[in-house]
Amino acid sequence: MIFIALGANLNHPLYGDPLNTLRAAIEEIEQSGLEVVAKSSWYKTAPVPISDQPWFVNAVIQVRTALPAKELLALLHTIERKFGRVREIQWEARVLDLDLLAYGDSVTQNQDQQLGKVIPHPRMHERRFVMAPLSEISPDWLHPVIGKTAKQICDGLPCDSEVKILKQG
Repeated sequence: MIFIALGANLNHPLYGDPLNTLRAAIEEIEQSGLEVVAKSSWYKTAPVPISDQPWFVNAVIQVRTALPAKELLALLHTIERKFGRVREIQWEARVLDLDLLAYGDSVTQNQDQQLGKVIPHPRMHERRFVMAPLSEISPDWLHPVIGKTAKQICDGLPCDSEVKILKQG
């Protein structure tokens, strides 16, 4: 299973609010040849770390593709740039964020994202805004490093960041 997290907390000049931007991003992902096989609800989430940024809209999708992980990650970065994303400061507000969470059972030994892709995403299991939508669409997905299901990880997270379902579909 391949999972991608989507997030946005700034308005886009063409698509408008973050929810519409994420909908457009999913269309772009599909037009790029990926098959979206599952999509979570939309979640409204506080920024992590806590800051005065606007709240995010987040979701997780499951996709099918023949692309290797490295090429998939490059495609996601290309889509982000097409939407105007510039990566300058960690945890900055953004018009679009696409993170490759997991690619099958692949595990990279490299835990430094500056050196390349890191699979599974090294902080996904710490983030309710990722684990809540992931456990919604695939509660039994087993984290290949931690050995717990998405639901077990989500249920074990502290309730220190607010996550609310925004709307279905």
